[in-house]
Amino acid sequence: MNVIEAALLGLLQGLGEFLPISSSGHLLLGRMLLGLTIDESPAYKMLDILLHAGTLIPVLIVFWKDWWNILKNPFKSRTLLLLFIASMPTLVVKVVFDDFIDGADTGWFLGVSFLMTALFLLVSETVSKRMKSKTDKPGFFQSIVMGCMQGVALLPGVSRSGSTLAGGLLSGLDRKSAAKFSFMMSAPAIAAALLLEGKDAIENGWINDLAVVPTIVGVIVAAVVGYLAIRFMLKLITKVSLNWFALYVAILGVIFLLAQLFGMPGVTPFAPPAEAAEAAALLTTLL
Repeated sequence: MNVIEAALLGLLQGLGEFLPISSSGHLLLGRMLLGLTIDESPAYKMLDILLHAGTLIPVLIVFWKDWWNILKNPFKSRTLLLLFIASMPTLVVKVVFDDFIDGADTGWFLGVSFLMTALFLLVSETVSKRMKSKTDKPGFFQSIVMGCMQGVALLPGVSRSGSTLAGGLLSGLDRKSAAKFSFMMSAPAIAAALLLEGKDAIENGWINDLAVVPTIVGVIVAAVVGYLAIRFMLKLITKVSLNWFALYVAILGVIFLLAQLFGMPGVTPFAPPAEAAEAAALLTTLL
């Protein structure tokens, strides 16, 4: 991987993390187009973790006043409590469906995931417009709903920001408040992934396979673009319909499924790995 490729991946991460289009899905697409498949080296999984860490920086910068208030009074902070509650469903989903989620990292489920994101955005936009009353302060109900949607977004291609934003709108939050809480929710999610998956990556020596300069460039690009994307979305969210983002990811999902159907070179076939198939069978049994 060279500097230009790393910068492109950082660009995709920075945009996709905060625009409702899925950073993980676009990173997978980017690697496929560049010929950098995850099967070539586990180092690319470590790169994804570091790029996500890069987008943690703008979340801390943009909402620094909120984080400072939390640090000053952590035991009295309602925001910290709500973020903790919102993180719990994600943890449960990760533990229960870890094999299926890891299997989806190959990209075989990517087209369906993009279509799921489109559905979430379309439904939330439609329902939100019909709501007569909305709140500008997230509560326990909103935290639980948005947390469950964040758990679904562990699937690559399902947008974390899009899913949590949809959850906020469906649970009665106004658009700007839903966007802000969605972005703040990314901080504990990214930090947890960095600690847990980063630990595994270091123990397995994956980080040693990364080129230092391209990795640093990718992280910096992800941080800068992520900052701009947050600012852009906070201004745009009250003015533009989410249906436009839904249309984009829906087209992307259909194109990817067609590419799988016709066996386009470099595109992962629609065939779950053994671990993912077993997890899917278990899920079917439970339902």
